[in-house]
Amino acid sequence: MFVDQVRVTLIAGKGGDGCLSFRREYRVPKGGPDGGRGGDGGNVYLISDPDLNTLAYFRYHAINKARKGAHGQGANKQGKKGADLYLKVPVGTIVKDALTGELLYDFLKAGEIYLAARGGRGGRGNASFATPTHQVPREFEKGKPGEEKELILELKLIADVGLVGFPNVGKSTLISKISAAKPRIADYPFTTLTPNLGVVDVSEERSFVVADIPGLIEGAHQGQGLGIQFLRHVERTRILVHLLDLSPLTGRDPVNDYQIIQNELQAFSPKLMEKIQVIAANKIDLLGKEKRKLLKIRKLAESENKPFLEISALTGEGLKDLVTLLAELLAENTSACPERSGEDQVDIRKL
Repeated sequence: MFVDQVRVTLIAGKGGDGCLSFRREYRVPKGGPDGGRGGDGGNVYLISDPDLNTLAYFRYHAINKARKGAHGQGANKQGKKGADLYLKVPVGTIVKDALTGELLYDFLKAGEIYLAARGGRGGRGNASFATPTHQVPREFEKGKPGEEKELILELKLIADVGLVGFPNVGKSTLISKISAAKPRIADYPFTTLTPNLGVVDVSEERSFVVADIPGLIEGAHQGQGLGIQFLRHVERTRILVHLLDLSPLTGRDPVNDYQIIQNELQAFSPKLMEKIQVIAANKIDLLGKEKRKLLKIRKLAESENKPFLEISALTGEGLKDLVTLLAELLAENTSACPERSGEDQVDIRKL
Protein backbone atom coordinates (compact mmCIF):
# COMPACT_ATOMS: atom_id res chain seq x y z
CA MET A 1 0.00 0.00 0.00
CA PHE A 2 1.33 3.41 -0.99
CA VAL A 3 0.86 5.93 1.85
CA ASP A 4 2.56 9.31 1.52
CA GLN A 5 1.08 11.32 4.41
CA VAL A 6 0.35 10.30 8.00
CA ARG A 7 -0.25 11.88 11.40
CA VAL A 8 1.65 10.20 14.23
CA THR A 9 2.13 10.57 17.96
CA LEU A 10 5.61 9.85 19.31
CA ILE A 11 6.07 9.45 23.06
CA ALA A 12 9.54 9.27 24.56
CA GLY A 13 10.15 7.17 27.67
CA LYS A 14 9.62 8.51 31.18
CA GLY A 15 12.68 8.78 33.42
CA GLY A 16 12.95 6.35 36.31
CA ASP A 17 12.39 7.56 39.89
CA GLY A 18 15.30 8.16 42.22
CA CYS A 19 15.67 5.83 45.20
CA LEU A 20 15.31 6.63 48.92
CA SER A 21 17.68 4.25 50.70
CA PHE A 22 20.21 4.07 53.56
CA ARG A 23 23.06 1.65 54.05
CA ARG A 24 22.22 -1.28 56.25
CA GLU A 25 25.32 -3.40 56.83
CA TYR A 26 26.54 -5.61 59.65
CA ARG A 27 28.49 -3.57 62.21
CA VAL A 28 27.72 -0.32 60.36
CA PRO A 29 24.99 1.12 62.61
CA LYS A 30 25.00 4.57 61.06
CA GLY A 31 25.13 3.89 57.35
CA GLY A 32 24.66 6.89 55.11
CA PRO A 33 22.25 7.50 52.22
CA ASP A 34 22.84 5.27 49.18
CA GLY A 35 19.78 5.76 46.95
CA GLY A 36 20.75 5.78 43.25
CA ARG A 37 19.22 7.89 40.51
CA GLY A 38 16.73 6.58 38.00
CA GLY A 39 17.63 5.83 34.41
CA ASP A 40 16.77 8.26 31.61
CA GLY A 41 13.80 7.44 29.40
CA GLY A 42 14.36 6.21 25.86
CA ASN A 43 14.44 8.64 22.94
CA VAL A 44 12.41 8.28 19.74
CA TYR A 45 14.45 8.58 16.54
CA LEU A 46 13.40 8.67 12.89
CA ILE A 47 15.91 7.16 10.45
CA SER A 48 15.73 7.23 6.65
CA ASP A 49 15.81 3.82 4.95
CA PRO A 50 16.42 3.61 1.17
CA ASP A 51 14.54 0.30 0.99
CA LEU A 52 11.24 1.95 1.95
CA ASN A 53 8.94 3.82 -0.42
CA THR A 54 5.81 4.25 1.71
CA LEU A 55 4.69 5.43 5.14
CA ALA A 56 2.22 2.54 5.42
CA TYR A 57 3.72 1.31 8.73
CA PHE A 58 2.44 4.44 10.47
CA ARG A 59 -1.07 3.95 9.09
CA TYR A 60 -1.39 1.03 11.51
CA HIS A 61 0.97 2.31 14.22
CA ALA A 62 -0.17 5.87 14.83
CA ILE A 63 1.15 5.93 18.42
CA ASN A 64 4.74 4.89 19.13
CA LYS A 65 6.31 4.81 22.59
CA ALA A 66 9.90 4.39 23.74
CA ARG A 67 10.71 2.43 26.92
CA LYS A 68 10.82 4.16 30.30
CA GLY A 69 13.94 4.22 32.45
CA ALA A 70 14.31 1.86 35.41
CA HIS A 71 14.06 3.18 38.97
CA GLY A 72 17.19 3.76 41.02
CA GLN A 73 18.17 1.25 43.71
CA GLY A 74 20.05 1.11 46.99
CA ALA A 75 23.83 0.72 47.15
CA ASN A 76 24.03 3.72 44.79
CA LYS A 77 22.80 1.65 41.83
CA GLN A 78 21.55 3.76 38.96
CA GLY A 79 18.50 2.55 37.05
CA LYS A 80 18.98 1.27 33.51
CA LYS A 81 18.29 3.71 30.69
CA GLY A 82 15.13 3.01 28.70
CA ALA A 83 15.68 1.51 25.24
CA ASP A 84 15.58 4.04 22.39
CA LEU A 85 12.99 3.56 19.65
CA TYR A 86 14.14 3.80 16.01
CA LEU A 87 11.42 4.22 13.39
CA LYS A 88 12.25 3.89 9.69
CA VAL A 89 10.93 6.32 7.09
CA PRO A 90 11.56 6.54 3.32
CA VAL A 91 14.16 8.88 1.89
CA GLY A 92 12.30 12.05 0.91
CA THR A 93 10.16 12.21 4.06
CA ILE A 94 9.63 15.60 5.66
CA VAL A 95 8.67 16.01 9.31
CA LYS A 96 6.25 18.76 10.36
CA ASP A 97 4.79 19.83 13.68
CA ALA A 98 1.13 18.81 13.49
CA LEU A 99 -0.03 21.85 15.49
CA THR A 100 1.99 24.66 13.92
CA GLY A 101 2.90 23.20 10.53
CA GLU A 102 6.56 24.07 11.17
CA LEU A 103 9.06 22.07 9.10
CA LEU A 104 11.26 20.19 11.56
CA TYR A 105 13.38 17.94 9.35
CA ASP A 106 13.81 16.84 5.74
CA PHE A 107 15.32 13.42 4.95
CA LEU A 108 17.28 13.85 1.71
CA LYS A 109 19.74 10.98 2.13
CA ALA A 110 19.70 7.41 3.35
CA GLY A 111 20.85 6.81 6.93
CA GLU A 112 19.99 10.24 8.30
CA ILE A 113 18.78 10.21 11.92
CA TYR A 114 16.50 12.76 13.56
CA LEU A 115 15.79 12.94 17.30
CA ALA A 116 12.01 13.35 17.22
CA ALA A 117 11.21 13.04 20.95
CA ARG A 118 13.68 13.20 23.85
CA GLY A 119 13.36 10.84 26.80
CA GLY A 120 12.70 12.17 30.29
CA ARG A 121 15.57 12.59 32.73
CA GLY A 122 15.88 10.10 35.57
CA GLY A 123 15.24 11.44 39.07
CA ARG A 124 18.03 11.78 41.63
CA GLY A 125 18.20 9.40 44.58
CA ASN A 126 18.69 10.62 48.16
CA ALA A 127 22.46 10.01 47.96
CA SER A 128 22.64 13.00 45.61
CA PHE A 129 21.26 15.30 48.31
CA ALA A 130 23.79 14.43 51.03
CA THR A 131 25.97 17.30 52.31
CA PRO A 132 28.19 17.74 55.37
CA THR A 133 25.33 19.54 57.11
CA HIS A 134 22.54 17.36 55.72
CA GLN A 135 23.74 13.83 56.28
CA VAL A 136 20.40 12.03 56.44
CA PRO A 137 18.52 13.31 53.38
CA ARG A 138 15.13 11.89 52.70
CA GLU A 139 14.64 13.78 49.49
CA PHE A 140 14.53 12.09 46.12
CA GLU A 141 13.15 13.01 42.70
CA LYS A 142 10.54 11.48 40.49
CA GLY A 143 11.56 10.80 36.91
CA LYS A 144 10.62 13.44 34.32
CA PRO A 145 8.10 12.52 31.61
CA GLY A 146 9.44 12.11 28.09
CA GLU A 147 8.49 14.46 25.27
CA GLU A 148 5.25 13.76 23.45
CA LYS A 149 5.15 15.00 19.88
CA GLU A 150 2.33 14.99 17.37
CA LEU A 151 3.85 15.08 13.90
CA ILE A 152 2.88 15.03 10.25
CA LEU A 153 5.10 12.78 8.12
CA GLU A 154 4.88 13.61 4.44
CA LEU A 155 6.68 11.71 1.69
CA LYS A 156 7.89 13.59 -1.38
CA LEU A 157 9.55 11.19 -3.77
CA ILE A 158 13.04 12.24 -4.85
CA ALA A 159 13.38 12.02 -8.63
CA ASP A 160 15.35 13.90 -11.25
CA VAL A 161 12.60 13.96 -13.88
CA GLY A 162 8.83 14.12 -13.38
CA LEU A 163 6.37 13.09 -16.11
CA VAL A 164 3.20 15.18 -16.01
CA GLY A 165 0.11 15.16 -18.17
CA PHE A 166 -3.51 14.10 -18.32
CA PRO A 167 -4.49 10.46 -17.68
CA ASN A 168 -3.85 8.11 -20.61
CA VAL A 169 -1.30 10.30 -22.39
CA GLY A 170 1.27 7.50 -22.10
CA LYS A 171 3.27 8.30 -18.96
CA SER A 172 3.26 4.72 -17.68
CA THR A 173 4.16 3.33 -21.10
CA LEU A 174 7.02 5.80 -21.41
CA ILE A 175 8.53 5.00 -18.00
CA SER A 176 8.26 1.28 -18.75
CA LYS A 177 10.19 1.75 -22.02
CA ILE A 178 13.07 3.90 -20.74
CA SER A 179 13.56 2.14 -17.38
CA ALA A 180 13.03 -1.21 -15.71
CA ALA A 181 9.85 -0.02 -13.97
CA LYS A 182 6.76 -2.18 -14.52
CA PRO A 183 3.73 0.04 -13.93
CA ARG A 184 0.18 -1.09 -14.55
CA ILE A 185 -0.92 -0.03 -18.03
CA ALA A 186 -4.50 0.05 -19.33
CA ASP A 187 -6.67 2.18 -21.61
CA TYR A 188 -8.88 3.85 -18.99
CA PRO A 189 -8.34 6.98 -16.83
CA PHE A 190 -6.59 6.69 -13.47
CA THR A 191 -5.04 3.33 -14.25
CA THR A 192 -2.01 4.58 -12.31
CA LEU A 193 -2.98 5.03 -8.67
CA THR A 194 0.51 5.56 -7.21
CA PRO A 195 3.62 7.32 -8.50
CA ASN A 196 6.04 5.01 -10.31
CA LEU A 197 9.81 5.43 -10.11
CA GLY A 198 12.34 4.09 -12.57
CA VAL A 199 16.09 4.44 -13.07
CA VAL A 200 17.17 5.33 -16.60
CA ASP A 201 20.68 4.13 -17.48
CA VAL A 202 22.38 6.54 -19.87
CA SER A 203 25.79 4.87 -19.64
CA GLU A 204 27.80 2.83 -17.14
CA GLU A 205 28.62 6.02 -15.22
CA ARG A 206 25.43 8.02 -15.72
CA SER A 207 21.83 7.40 -14.76
CA PHE A 208 18.86 9.39 -13.54
CA VAL A 209 15.56 8.74 -11.77
CA VAL A 210 12.25 9.43 -13.48
CA ALA A 211 8.83 9.57 -11.79
CA ASP A 212 5.40 9.13 -13.35
CA ILE A 213 3.08 11.57 -11.52
CA PRO A 214 -0.52 10.31 -11.85
CA GLY A 215 -3.90 11.89 -11.45
CA LEU A 216 -3.45 15.40 -12.88
CA ILE A 217 -6.62 16.90 -14.33
CA GLU A 218 -8.25 20.33 -14.18
CA GLY A 219 -8.84 21.21 -10.51
CA ALA A 220 -6.09 18.86 -9.30
CA HIS A 221 -4.71 21.43 -6.86
CA GLN A 222 -8.17 21.56 -5.22
CA GLY A 223 -8.37 17.79 -4.90
CA GLN A 224 -10.08 16.88 -8.18
CA GLY A 225 -9.14 13.44 -9.46
CA LEU A 226 -6.07 12.19 -7.61
CA GLY A 227 -4.15 15.41 -8.17
CA ILE A 228 -3.39 17.03 -4.83
CA GLN A 229 -2.53 13.60 -3.44
CA PHE A 230 0.47 13.41 -5.78
CA LEU A 231 1.28 17.00 -6.76
CA ARG A 232 3.67 17.22 -3.80
CA HIS A 233 5.93 14.68 -5.49
CA VAL A 234 6.55 17.11 -8.37
CA GLU A 235 8.30 19.51 -5.99
CA ARG A 236 11.38 17.28 -5.66
CA THR A 237 12.03 16.93 -9.38
CA ARG A 238 14.55 18.95 -11.34
CA ILE A 239 12.93 18.64 -14.77
CA LEU A 240 9.27 18.38 -15.75
CA VAL A 241 8.33 16.60 -18.98
CA HIS A 242 4.90 17.59 -20.30
CA LEU A 243 3.57 14.56 -22.16
CA LEU A 244 0.92 15.61 -24.69
CA ASP A 245 -1.35 13.20 -26.56
CA LEU A 246 -1.36 13.51 -30.37
CA SER A 247 -3.88 10.72 -30.89
CA PRO A 248 -6.82 11.79 -33.10
CA LEU A 249 -9.03 9.36 -31.18
CA THR A 250 -9.26 11.34 -27.93
CA GLY A 251 -10.93 14.48 -29.26
CA ARG A 252 -8.80 16.54 -26.88
CA ASP A 253 -6.75 19.64 -27.65
CA PRO A 254 -3.17 18.98 -26.46
CA VAL A 255 -2.37 22.71 -26.26
CA ASN A 256 -5.35 23.27 -24.00
CA ASP A 257 -4.30 20.26 -21.91
CA TYR A 258 -0.84 21.79 -21.53
CA GLN A 259 -2.27 25.09 -20.31
CA ILE A 260 -4.51 23.30 -17.80
CA ILE A 261 -1.57 21.34 -16.35
CA GLN A 262 0.52 24.53 -16.18
CA ASN A 263 -2.28 26.29 -14.32
CA GLU A 264 -2.55 23.42 -11.84
CA LEU A 265 1.19 23.44 -11.19
CA GLN A 266 1.17 27.21 -10.75
CA ALA A 267 -1.79 27.09 -8.36
CA PHE A 268 -0.19 24.34 -6.27
CA SER A 269 3.22 26.05 -6.00
CA PRO A 270 4.55 28.98 -8.06
CA LYS A 271 8.07 27.58 -7.53
CA LEU A 272 7.23 24.77 -9.95
CA MET A 273 7.29 27.32 -12.76
CA GLU A 274 11.01 27.83 -12.11
CA LYS A 275 11.86 24.24 -13.03
CA ILE A 276 13.24 23.19 -16.40
CA GLN A 277 10.36 22.04 -18.62
CA VAL A 278 10.38 19.86 -21.72
CA ILE A 279 7.42 19.32 -24.06
CA ALA A 280 7.07 15.86 -25.60
CA ALA A 281 4.38 15.09 -28.19
CA ASN A 282 3.49 11.42 -27.74
CA LYS A 283 1.74 8.87 -30.00
CA ILE A 284 3.15 10.14 -33.30
CA ASP A 285 2.60 6.59 -34.58
CA LEU A 286 -1.15 7.32 -34.66
CA LEU A 287 -0.99 10.60 -36.57
CA GLY A 288 -1.19 9.43 -40.17
CA LYS A 289 -1.49 12.38 -42.54
CA GLU A 290 -3.21 14.62 -40.00
CA LYS A 291 -0.47 16.92 -38.64
CA ARG A 292 -2.52 19.78 -37.20
CA LYS A 293 -2.06 18.79 -33.55
CA LEU A 294 1.67 18.27 -34.04
CA LEU A 295 2.10 21.69 -35.65
CA LYS A 296 0.15 23.36 -32.82
CA ILE A 297 2.34 21.74 -30.17
CA ARG A 298 5.54 22.63 -32.04
CA LYS A 299 4.37 26.26 -32.26
CA LEU A 300 3.53 26.18 -28.55
CA ALA A 301 7.02 24.95 -27.65
CA GLU A 302 8.60 27.69 -29.77
CA SER A 303 6.48 30.39 -28.13
CA GLU A 304 7.31 29.02 -24.66
CA ASN A 305 10.99 28.64 -25.60
CA LYS A 306 10.99 25.06 -24.30
CA PRO A 307 12.75 21.99 -25.75
CA PHE A 308 10.40 19.94 -27.94
CA LEU A 309 10.49 16.33 -29.08
CA GLU A 310 8.20 14.04 -31.07
CA ILE A 311 8.01 10.54 -29.61
CA SER A 312 6.07 7.31 -29.55
CA ALA A 313 6.30 5.61 -26.17
CA LEU A 314 4.69 2.51 -27.68
CA THR A 315 7.04 1.99 -30.64
CA GLY A 316 10.12 3.60 -29.07
CA GLU A 317 10.49 6.27 -31.75
CA GLY A 318 12.31 9.35 -30.42
CA LEU A 319 12.93 7.87 -26.96
CA LYS A 320 16.70 7.77 -27.36
CA ASP A 321 16.71 11.47 -28.22
CA LEU A 322 14.49 12.20 -25.19
CA VAL A 323 16.78 10.31 -22.79
CA THR A 324 19.86 12.03 -24.25
CA LEU A 325 18.27 15.47 -23.91
CA LEU A 326 17.22 14.86 -20.30
CA ALA A 327 20.70 13.58 -19.38
CA GLU A 328 22.30 16.68 -20.91
CA LEU A 329 19.92 19.06 -19.12
CA LEU A 330 20.55 17.32 -15.80
CA ALA A 331 24.33 17.51 -16.31
CA GLU A 332 24.06 21.24 -17.04
CA ASN A 333 21.93 21.93 -13.98
CA THR A 334 23.43 19.82 -11.19
CA SER A 335 22.97 22.59 -8.61
CA ALA A 336 19.17 22.45 -8.90
CA CYS A 337 18.89 19.14 -7.09
CA PRO A 338 19.12 18.25 -3.39
CA GLU A 339 22.31 16.37 -2.66
CA ARG A 340 21.98 12.62 -2.90
CA SER A 341 24.70 10.02 -2.87
CA GLY A 342 25.25 7.54 -5.69
CA GLU A 343 24.29 4.74 -3.33
CA ASP A 344 20.89 6.33 -2.83
CA GLN A 345 20.32 6.41 -6.58
CA VAL A 346 21.02 2.72 -6.90
CA ASP A 347 18.76 1.87 -3.99
CA ILE A 348 15.87 3.74 -5.59
CA ARG A 349 15.77 0.97 -8.19
CA LYS A 350 14.12 -1.19 -5.56
CA LEU A 351 11.07 1.08 -5.23
